[in-house]
Amino acid sequence: MGLLSPLIFRSGRKLSDQGGLNPLSSLFRRFLLFSPGLFFVVSYLIAIVLGPLLLRMPMSTRPGHIEWIDALFTSTSAFCVTGLAVVDTGTYFSLFGQVLIMLMVEVGGLGIMTFAALLFLSIGWSVSIRQRSFIQETYTSEITRDIKQLVVFIFAFTFVSELAGALLLMPCWESDLTFSGRVFYSVFHSITAFCNAGFSLFPDNMSRYHADVRINLIITTLIILGGIGFPVVRDVIHYFSGRGNTRLTLNTRISLVVSLALIILGTLLFWVLERGYSMAGLPWTEQILASYFQSVTTRTAGFNTVDFSVLGNATLLFVMIFMFIGASPGSTGGGIKTTSIGVLAVVVMNRIRGSEANNVLSATLPGEVVSRAITVFMSAVVFILVIVFLQMINQHGAVPSEQSRGPFMEYLFETVSAFGTVGLSTGITPGMDAYGKFLIIATMLVGRVGILTLVYIVVSRRRAPSYRYAEENVLIG
Repeated sequence: MGLLSPLIFRSGRKLSDQGGLNPLSSLFRRFLLFSPGLFFVVSYLIAIVLGPLLLRMPMSTRPGHIEWIDALFTSTSAFCVTGLAVVDTGTYFSLFGQVLIMLMVEVGGLGIMTFAALLFLSIGWSVSIRQRSFIQETYTSEITRDIKQLVVFIFAFTFVSELAGALLLMPCWESDLTFSGRVFYSVFHSITAFCNAGFSLFPDNMSRYHADVRINLIITTLIILGGIGFPVVRDVIHYFSGRGNTRLTLNTRISLVVSLALIILGTLLFWVLERGYSMAGLPWTEQILASYFQSVTTRTAGFNTVDFSVLGNATLLFVMIFMFIGASPGSTGGGIKTTSIGVLAVVVMNRIRGSEANNVLSATLPGEVVSRAITVFMSAVVFILVIVFLQMINQHGAVPSEQSRGPFMEYLFETVSAFGTVGLSTGITPGMDAYGKFLIIATMLVGRVGILTLVYIVVSRRRAPSYRYAEENVLIG
């Protein structure tokens, strides 16, 4: 789900007290009264639909035009901070179009509702109790005490991080760039890295800089800062500044532990699997650097310093698992989130040990948290399988059976990448037909707003039964 997952603001006065509302104002206020999940989804839909109108302006592209489906795909990829592309961003779009994409990434990364929060709270609008409870589920109970302070913190931390990243990147680019080019390239890549979008102005993404330690470390640091989650960053700052926190929250501890474990494991796996293949011939120091870069970016950012179209199937499989997991809650990244996989791992380990309690890091997980983690995991798996199934049906007959094994892996990889809002690609996306691209568009949207948000929209409209039947055992395993 997006940052400040859906905030819906309302004036202190009732709609009937406004008097003289024009139809547009009335429609806008009715829109604000949508349920939290529905409002959040509709907000992204509106932004994604408006995006192609801007990208189709003649001044947005160098050829002066772009197909509607490609404009919609690019708009969705930008607002959903995915980074999948059907045309090369650096050569196909003009400077104006590149600026548009950069702004879309910023808005989509921070969350449309975050910008709305800063605007509405600044003019004195209040947040309903329903929305406060929704925010409390996304962050911690203390955040609901001062929403404005939270929004200011998000913007301040984002601005400082992206500014520092841009300044550090400026002297690192190739010497053929002008000063203004260095500035724009630095700002663009700093924003897309922090927002975990993966858009690059280079045709080979970041492959030409696979041996540049400075660029690798700057980009990966921005990715980690944006993907670790604002609740985690805020909690860590409060803890080390001594602002009342006696210890880090369980959410922060799980996020940090799982993220660190995945970075280390991913680096080792990528190096072991690809050192003699895609990275053959490179010095071992460059191999480790490239492996670390891929480990960090795989989970949600989408940058790459190695050509993913030549990776082995074992590597692609572990990369898909990492993309599926994604970043931490309340971040600019997607996936089912590090906390979800952490909770599932805790449940499995405790059951293996014969314990009914879900104990971890000197705390016990509530049953509701476990249920939500299982729901997110299963819903995500089913959704991805359905999309891949539809993709394979769409291409069935066009490719002979004996030649369809490769495309199956590529479609699966592309779908998981879109769902995790990662943006890594084996190169099959630009060649998809309109139907295939539309399926990826829908997957990127679902991955950004969160599978649980969509489930919430559907389930919340149905009344839960107030009764229970007699319990019966079922054989498991």
